[in-house]
Formats: sequence, C-alpha cells, structure tokens
Amino acid sequence: MSVDHGLYDQKDPSEHPVFLSVAPGMTVIVKHDYLTGESQDQDWWMGQVIHCGGAARDPRVHNLFQIADVDSGVIRWVNADLVSRILPSC
Repeated sequence: MSVDHGLYDQKDPSEHPVFLSVAPGMTVIVKHDYLTGESQDQDWWMGQVIHCGGAARDPRVHNLFQIADVDSGVIRWVNADLVSRILPSC
C-alpha cells in the first residue's frame, strides 16, 4: 500500500523546461549562482547566448550555455537549469 507523505511541487507534464528552447543569439534571464567570496547582492542577470553545449548522451539536449553578460560583457559558462526565462526578440 502506498502512502502520500505530503505535497510536492507538481508541474504540468506538458510543460518542458525553459532551457530546452534556448538557442544561440537569444537573450535570457539567468539565476545568479554565487561563487565563494562573492557578495550576494543580486538574484539574476541578463545575457546573450553565444554557444549551446550538448550532453554526452544526447547532443541535441543542451546542458551548458556560454552566455555573455549584457551589463559587464563577461562571458560565463552556465548550467542549463539556471536559465529561468527567454526574452522575446525585438
């Protein structure tokens, strides 16, 4: 017999993660991933995707992105799950 031990975050199974739709040239919002010693003064940053890296099992599924920060110009490698939104192009 199975027992429900509480509520958990149930998402609509028809929705796929945002990062599956990311392609080079898109502008995205990225959750800030703090490094050791960094001040925690921002929650997110905006960048333009330069390169999408594929996973070992399926190269069509991106797990890493190379993104240029639009404010500072710094280019960073970002885990795919940190991409929270894709901004529409003008």
